[in-house]
Amino acid sequence: MTRLRSVAAWVCSVGLAVGLAACGDSASETEPSASAGAGTAASASYNTPLKGICPDTVVVQTSWWPEVDYGATYQLLGANPKIDEGRFRVSGPLGATGVNLEIRSGGPAVSFDSTSALFEKDDDILLGYLDLDEVIRNSAEHPSVGVLAPYAKTPLMFFWGDQSSDFRTLADIGRSGRTVLVGDEAYLNALVGEGLFQRSQIDNSYDGDLRRFVAEDGKLVQVGFVTDEPYRLEHDVAEWAKPVKYLMVGDEYPAYANVLGIRKDKLAGNRECLSRLVPLFQRAMVDYLADPKPANDLMIEVTSRLDTAGYELSSGLLSDGNTKQRELGLVRNGADGVYGTFDTARVQQLITRLTPGLTEAGTPPAAGLKPADVVTDEFIDTGISLN
Repeated sequence: MTRLRSVAAWVCSVGLAVGLAACGDSASETEPSASAGAGTAASASYNTPLKGICPDTVVVQTSWWPEVDYGATYQLLGANPKIDEGRFRVSGPLGATGVNLEIRSGGPAVSFDSTSALFEKDDDILLGYLDLDEVIRNSAEHPSVGVLAPYAKTPLMFFWGDQSSDFRTLADIGRSGRTVLVGDEAYLNALVGEGLFQRSQIDNSYDGDLRRFVAEDGKLVQVGFVTDEPYRLEHDVAEWAKPVKYLMVGDEYPAYANVLGIRKDKLAGNRECLSRLVPLFQRAMVDYLADPKPANDLMIEVTSRLDTAGYELSSGLLSDGNTKQRELGLVRNGADGVYGTFDTARVQQLITRLTPGLTEAGTPPAAGLKPADVVTDEFIDTGISLN
């Protein structure tokens, strides 16, 4: 799903932000302050030799600004990373591996180009974060392959503010006839096609802010991410400042979110690199969940230096996201007990559910698409699991 979390841009523009940094421009390139610039405490433990095996700079494209979803990636940055404010990037040693890591912001930072599109435009990008829906939708024209499933359950949710409503299933929302404010996403065709939602209740005009939600007193249902909007609405949006109710999409729809993937035609030539690199991402998530503060502090610092039109992070928001990653089972071991693996039966179910709607929309998946075409566990270290 394309991320449209620009709530902070709105609260900044109308003066409703609580504890968010002011909007403004930044200088071109800086080092983070001493409080956040020393890299993560565990970075020296990432010492698998990558020099001469991986690119000298491993470029990772994210799909949004720094946020809790990418905490494990920032965990890998070694000492004194540099912030390129003009290009919305941060780079530094990839632990003690002998190569560098460059993390690129997505969403507004790249004019909302998808990671699939950026793969095609810039050959320097080795890895990128994509939702598996995107991988399946683009499998015919812009194929890519997921090599790690950081999230076992998508943080995607539908939320509402009317406390008298108590939707328990997606079908409950559909039967209510309540307006569902969303973007234009692949999974919606599946939900409508299966009769869970009514086409007439779908409003595709969501542009990322929360003004309409607040203006309508939360009586509509809106798409969002459980690691973001609930905390912001309760703590950062003074015009709302109360909890919302939500329903997790992943309880009924087998999506994999924020899959770490590679352009398909680059897979063979990078096999040796990926066999060493992917386990580092696995270990980084284990370390990040055990002690998220260093990476969170770095992401707060990085975001504060970028011209994000008001999007900011706070320690409270990130801490709440870390709690939800664990308590809601967003980040957990795969069905085989290994962190980061894909369930091929679940991937097949997703392909099956998406194909009719994508075909009707004129973007059919590759003919005969199978799970092995879009995901692989080849590079996973089966000895790495979350406690």
